[in-house]
Amino acid sequence: MKLAHLVTIWITIYGCNAYPGMGQGRLKDILNMRGDDNTNQVEMIGDLTSLADHELSDVGRSVKNILQGKDSPEDVTSTYTNVPAKDSQQCASDPCCIWEYIKRDMYAKFHGDSGRCTKHARAAVRLGFHDAASWEKGDTFGGADGSIVLANELTRAENDGLQDIGIIVQGWYDTYHSRYGVGMADLIQMGATIATVTCPLGPRIRSYVGRKDSSQATNKGRMPDVHASAENLVALFQNKTITPEALVALVGAHTTSQQHFVDETRDGAPQDSSPGVWDILFYGETKSATVPPRVFRFPSDIALSKHESTAATWNTFSTAAGQAAWNNDFAREYIRMSMLGVNNINDLTECTKVLPMPTTSFKPPDQEALQQWLQGKDTPKKDAGAALEDGKALTLVQGVLGVVGDVGDAVGGIVGGIGGIIGGIGDGIGGLIGGLLP
Repeated sequence: MKLAHLVTIWITIYGCNAYPGMGQGRLKDILNMRGDDNTNQVEMIGDLTSLADHELSDVGRSVKNILQGKDSPEDVTSTYTNVPAKDSQQCASDPCCIWEYIKRDMYAKFHGDSGRCTKHARAAVRLGFHDAASWEKGDTFGGADGSIVLANELTRAENDGLQDIGIIVQGWYDTYHSRYGVGMADLIQMGATIATVTCPLGPRIRSYVGRKDSSQATNKGRMPDVHASAENLVALFQNKTITPEALVALVGAHTTSQQHFVDETRDGAPQDSSPGVWDILFYGETKSATVPPRVFRFPSDIALSKHESTAATWNTFSTAAGQAAWNNDFAREYIRMSMLGVNNINDLTECTKVLPMPTTSFKPPDQEALQQWLQGKDTPKKDAGAALEDGKALTLVQGVLGVVGDVGDAVGGIVGGIGGIIGGIGDGIGGLIGGLLP
């Protein structure tokens, strides 16, 4: 286990915050004492590879520091108040203003009535990965450029399951591109970070806009395979400047997901026992000897949990203090992911202020019903897995699973039936009285 992970856990346990409360100087001193400060060896990306420090903008310097572990990849303080009207001159003069309105559209799709995030949020995170991860070292095109939608890469088998979110993002693009100048690449990456923080316990990742769009299709075969060995996965991502430790942090996004295509006989099976929640159960349950029957673990995740280059980090995130460590590492590495193939990082604008604030604690409103479903039970009327993906809460009445929305439908049907009976009785009485009158 690297000392950096141990420091993060120590900070969490004792109530300090290394970013920035503990003080960057003190954290760096600790790392230097152990010879574990490798900030100068962290691989840079995009235009940051060629710019000298004195040439960096505030954003360029901040992103470089984040990638090197010198600055926080999360922001839980910035807010956007007194937001100008959408079509006002004041809004047009602030590059982040229109994103406040886009955020509202996205949040409505991503947040479920149960408090969990919806299938659209989970797909938005995956869409961000798949648009960016097409890039590899040496490429002169590809990466986080919007081509997954603009070049119709969603027809590829490796992008199965992303077609619906692609249609949704295309709709946002149609609304905001021509009139407000919003790009597809930014819609995809802002969608991923807004989706992440919408999921309970998810980090509020620092987020940037200003990427350049491309309609040139990227190379095929750059996505990870769920049946790949750990060695192949590590090599694949190292060619994207992503280390084995960073890879472990990134695959943790599976904690919210429910699979549909890896094993179609288990359609809708979650990858841990808390679908729609951004927690660390995924790390522990992937390695566990026993999990609830509904939980479906990807072979690639199991392989990474055991491999010599990734197991230590995996175990770090599995601990009681792992949530803070994982959120920090995921946020940092997703910033890297969202910048792959981006050669104007120095010119981007930070718009984290428009993101929702994180939900730092979460108690499912339907925990008992959820546990019943995880043991293999379904509702008689509707698949509970589909309801969970829609962000709905389950119910459990006299041992029978249901969905909160369905209860309302049932009550409405009963009331309607009673109304019909009463109406029929009224008609009968009216007819009888009419027959008795002269």
